Amino acid sequence: MLAVLELRGITKHFGAIEVLRGVDLRLESGEVPGLVGDNGAGKSTLVKIIAGNFPPTSGEILIDGVPRHFHKPVDARARSIEVVYQDLTLCDNMSAGKNVYLGREIRKTFGPIDLVEFKKIFERAAELFKELKSETLPKDLVRQMSGGQRQAVAIARTRLSDPKSVRMDEPTAAISVRQVAEVLDLIRRLEDTGHAVILISHRMPDVFAVCTRVMVLRRGTRVADKPIATTSPEEVTGFVTGAIATA
Repeated sequence: MLAVLELRGITKHFGAIEVLRGVDLRLESGEVPGLVGDNGAGKSTLVKIIAGNFPPTSGEILIDGVPRHFHKPVDARARSIEVVYQDLTLCDNMSAGKNVYLGREIRKTFGPIDLVEFKKIFERAAELFKELKSETLPKDLVRQMSGGQRQAVAIARTRLSDPKSVRMDEPTAAISVRQVAEVLDLIRRLEDTGHAVILISHRMPDVFAVCTRVMVLRRGTRVADKPIATTSPEEVTGFVTGAIATA
């Protein structure tokens, strides 16, 4: 099967500091790999390279088997890649629907007049929340939402472009147990609709609850990439800490 995203030998240097060392990754449709590693392992740098925030020092990014070069995030989005960052980048004083379409508003032009079509925005946002089986309503204010509802808004925003792959950076950090369950269900919805999702997380239970395989970075090097069914939280922790050298 052709990979929707493939990384080959990705390296990244910031001056004399080598952050990533020849990282390979292959992602197929409907797959949910977990990306884990200690602070400084290179997880965020790898995700930012995929998202087009900055280029790799060397290596290749292939989308559907074709090499691509991203100079900015909009380039990655144009190739069906979306990212849900840990801080979610939502506007608390705006509604859920307006946040979903922030920067991508549906507009109608009458000569010199440019109007935002809020009715269509709220209708489409409602459809997205329904698809995600979220109780979030388009006119709900973000500042009044739970952590799980906020994640639903951020994920709905990624669905506008119907991406082939989504990166989720620590989506269950600092939220309640009930809200964690909501977010994991949202990830399952994406998987069920054929989206490939990379889950970046420190929470081992979350990784083993929804991921199909787990990839471990340690000091910029991939030290393991194993199906969930053939490993355990204890073994993965060993790879993360260095107690186990490599798979």
